[in-house]
Amino acid sequence: MKNISVIGMGSWGTTLAILLAEKGFSVKGWEWIKERALEMQKNRINKFFLPDCAFPENLSVTNNLNETVSSGDIIVIAVPSQFVRNTISKVKSELTHKYIVSVTKGLEIDTLMRMSQVIIDETSAPPENIVALSGPTHAEEVSKKLPATIVAASINEDFANETQKIFMTNYFRVYTSADIIGVELGAALKNVIAIGAGIADGMDLGDNSKAALITRGLREITRLGVKCGANPHTFSGISGIGDLIVTCESKYSRNRYVGEQLAKGKTLKEITESMEMIAEGIKTTQAAYKLSKKMNVEMPITNEIYNILFNELPPQEGLKRLMTRSAKSEDEF
Repeated sequence: MKNISVIGMGSWGTTLAILLAEKGFSVKGWEWIKERALEMQKNRINKFFLPDCAFPENLSVTNNLNETVSSGDIIVIAVPSQFVRNTISKVKSELTHKYIVSVTKGLEIDTLMRMSQVIIDETSAPPENIVALSGPTHAEEVSKKLPATIVAASINEDFANETQKIFMTNYFRVYTSADIIGVELGAALKNVIAIGAGIADGMDLGDNSKAALITRGLREITRLGVKCGANPHTFSGISGIGDLIVTCESKYSRNRYVGEQLAKGKTLKEITESMEMIAEGIKTTQAAYKLSKKMNVEMPITNEIYNILFNELPPQEGLKRLMTRSAKSEDEF
């Protein structure tokens, strides 16, 4: 069986590490905080994020990044998006010839790159060695073996198919796609709309408003995705509307939580300081805003969420601006 290394032992990295170990792979996880790595290895659980999920015997955890990467035939990247480049820069010569599965959702704020682009840019890894694995998969549910679906996307059909076989279980169904651009953009941009969904929840705007936000948000995501080279049909699938729905609705959604707290009057600083885990949508909103301007794509919901997050625009004013825009046909793309 292949050796698999998981870079990043947060809730999602840990969930996938356990899933892979239970399938019989030899799995090594890297945790960036040394004390936590020692704690996990000693007590065989991740008490910080998944305290009820025991580690299989063939899952080990270390704080040694070089050791983790060198031991893996396949490397799973599961660190937050804004830390991907810095993390892999320390082992980029090792990663150049590895097969890499990115499960991180986001856009790099300085370069506006998708995660596969960051990996290629930093390591010079061939694009055909990279898969993006993404979908509506909250760790809290997958770790309980509740049914879930996900997409393995790569320009390399063979590696996408191999990834499908590696991760597939009777509760974790993996589909394949050749549209890595669309899958990664859907994964990143849905977090922006989820912040808006949280704002709607915090303002008690009701189900009609939430439905409008999700559908019009999907149109924005699709507009930008197509301009970036994605297949529009991808956004109607699991990594598009599927991930968008779960992130806008779920009690586990950190991004939805951020929006809800903003609507209740808390500052962004207060919210982020109270959270253990990172809400990717905050930085992604900045990147998406910049990318939409660069690509000349109209994204009114994203614009207002950006202004609420970073320009102190009151949510009520953002709502008013969206609802009083000039009349349009829904067929306009």
